[in-house]
Amino acid sequence: MIIVLKKGATEQEIEHVAERIKSLGLAVHISKGKERTIMGAIGDEEKLSALPLEAIPGVESVVPILKPYKLVSREFRKEASVVDVLGVRFGETEVVVIAGPCSVENKESIVDAAKKVKAAGAKVLRGGAFKPRTSPYDFQGLGIEGLKLLQEAKKATGLPIISELMDPRDTELLCEYVDIIQIGARNMQNFRLLTEAGRTKKPVLLKRGLSATIKEFLMSAEYIAAQGNANIILCERGIRTFETATRNTLDLSAVPVLKEETHLPIVVDPSHAVGRWALVGPLALAAVAVGADGLMIEVHPDPENALCDGAQSLKPAKFAHLMEDVKKVALAIGRRV
Repeated sequence: MIIVLKKGATEQEIEHVAERIKSLGLAVHISKGKERTIMGAIGDEEKLSALPLEAIPGVESVVPILKPYKLVSREFRKEASVVDVLGVRFGETEVVVIAGPCSVENKESIVDAAKKVKAAGAKVLRGGAFKPRTSPYDFQGLGIEGLKLLQEAKKATGLPIISELMDPRDTELLCEYVDIIQIGARNMQNFRLLTEAGRTKKPVLLKRGLSATIKEFLMSAEYIAAQGNANIILCERGIRTFETATRNTLDLSAVPVLKEETHLPIVVDPSHAVGRWALVGPLALAAVAVGADGLMIEVHPDPENALCDGAQSLKPAKFAHLMEDVKKVALAIGRRV
């Protein structure tokens, strides 16, 4: 249920409403917009029937939320949310580009990649320290050593870093090193992991599962939000279909659909969607055209010898060229990079 507070409601009035709801055993989530404060009451709404909410000072109206995902829905928050990561803001006019190698391999490679993607216009550095691989015999990442190398790259460039969390037991460790926690497609419905990520209050980038519907995707985001963490970035990275020409099928329709359903920012990962570097550029441009708030692109100084996903990684020079095209598309639709 949503409680809309009157314009100009005082902090004391907001606190009083929250305490009355909490006294019934429900959780309260507060969202402060430009003109109104919205309060979400989460739990057994039947308990609220005995509480005359609209009679409480400061309350303007009470509206039931019909969507199963409450906190991440447009019903809860009409305005688009902005996720701020060390001054890099997802969800505003700027299309934020995240770039870097699939996995951290050594200091020279990650620092070189960081410098080159920053020079081309990327605002966040990606790099896997813990890698979920289909085969147990493939490279699994450098672990804590990889996190330390990402920190070296951050010191050299100032770029915020994002890396994937795979195990709830690694949450505290990862949070010491990264600025954004990534939850990968294979873990989209790992609810314990989502809960742990939500408890950190650190920005979380949640990737859509291999066969997940939009509803399932948003319900997973709700797990994070239910822990009090509203700093969520959604990521469309392709879904599994009958088509075999590409690694996955990039669902670009998900971007405008999600824009209708949720206030959370949305980025697109064309690299994992297609698995072929030659197709990354066209789909990156298309993603910006349909309204994506950001892109996640794999870039490697030497894809031929990459330990992970070399076939879908752009060389720095190709990435720089793509960024020029991305800027043109963004400008055409009233945005910037």
